[in-house]
Amino acid sequence: MSEQNTTRLEHDCIGTKEVPNHVYWGIHTQRAIENFPVSGITDGQHPELIRAYATVKRACAIANEELGLLDHTKAEAIRQACQEIELGKLADQFPVDVMQGGAGTSANMNMNEVIANRALEIAGHKRGDYAYIHPNDDVNESQSTNDTYPAACKLALIDAIGPLAEATKKLAKAFHDLADKHINDVTIGRTQLQDAVPMTYGQEFHAFATLLKSDLAAFDRVVPLLAQLNLGATAIGTGICADLRFRKSATEHLARITGLPITAAPDPVAAMTDMGAYVATSAAVKSLAVHLKKAADDLRLLNSGPRCGFNDLNVPARQAGSSIMPAKVNPVIPECVNQCCFTIFGMDVTVNWAVAEGQLQLNAFDPVMVHELLTGMALLTRAMTIFRTNCVEDIEINAQIGRAYAQSSPSIAAALNHYIGYEKAADIAAEAVHSGRSVREVAGERTDLPAEQLDEILDPIRLARGLGQTCREHQE
Repeated sequence: MSEQNTTRLEHDCIGTKEVPNHVYWGIHTQRAIENFPVSGITDGQHPELIRAYATVKRACAIANEELGLLDHTKAEAIRQACQEIELGKLADQFPVDVMQGGAGTSANMNMNEVIANRALEIAGHKRGDYAYIHPNDDVNESQSTNDTYPAACKLALIDAIGPLAEATKKLAKAFHDLADKHINDVTIGRTQLQDAVPMTYGQEFHAFATLLKSDLAAFDRVVPLLAQLNLGATAIGTGICADLRFRKSATEHLARITGLPITAAPDPVAAMTDMGAYVATSAAVKSLAVHLKKAADDLRLLNSGPRCGFNDLNVPARQAGSSIMPAKVNPVIPECVNQCCFTIFGMDVTVNWAVAEGQLQLNAFDPVMVHELLTGMALLTRAMTIFRTNCVEDIEINAQIGRAYAQSSPSIAAALNHYIGYEKAADIAAEAVHSGRSVREVAGERTDLPAEQLDEILDPIRLARGLGQTCREHQE
């Protein structure tokens, strides 16, 4: 009979259960599979989390050997098993649903069992021979779910920040390049969807890049918060069943392995219920989504037309926009990005609810927090990539339309305030709106300012660069 069709009998505090012989997990994982068939999404679908947890377990094994709590042969087998998992092997051995109850206990048990059974094989033993290497007594030595699972979650989030930040940098650069290309092309700025004063396309695109840079800075601030861990502070943070030397040793080894600025939380009991790092991470991701939505929204508006909209610019045509209206093309990429941003807002609400539900000495909802954050961060990473490659890099401006808008806006009458006063400038603006003429034309009739000076005062590119008062400053 093949291994696929055979089982091994394992036991726990509830009783006994058959576990398939071909898997590396054990009875605790098997029960979790049966208990939580909810989302259809497993821990294994978050490779950052699996890698991070294996890294945490490896650091703990090194510390336990260093402290004389594990003999060298067992520790070496456990380390090898952890490293295999970190490299992506056994990825299909983490089948517990992400919506598991138990504050991550099932995830920890799953990791312990897989490491133990693979370590047993490395040491020349059969899976399930826990008398030699035990998931709890050896792999989980000096640990609990409540200190190792949050540690793995936080390391996974740091890992996910890497590609998210890289995608943000590339998108910011794309906007910067677009800004540099159009720094001298004037258009109209708008406030509350009404004509305001001139600006350049370059200034408009540069603003998007600057917002994204602020998000990169926020990610930098989050990493040290996520790197403050609580290893050795087992159960409720008091360190029961953990060697007193373990906390320092495990933290140092984890910092060395990862190269991250990992530190031990100053108050282990407080750290057990402190969800501030999750809040900060969610806030940083949400802020990025807000800024992405702003850019996507603005591009949709500026692209509106081609006959009856703003028509300031054209986003690349990606596909037909209607099953009935010929030649209609929609801004589908900004719309896709918008929907991703809506999803992130939901992520943030979920994280905030979960953070607020910690009672007494533990918050039991790390699983949904890390799932939502990792899912949201991956979503935004992909969204920014397609936003950049399928939209931003190929945007074309309508320079003549932009300049016409800038020259015809009644709001540029504000540049006359210093010369003729607000009241007279307002009358000129009102007449321009009423008559359909330009401010320059009306001002030429209603002021004594020389034509050459009016041209300079009302030059859209000078106004866009904040040089509208230059003439008067020279006169003074």
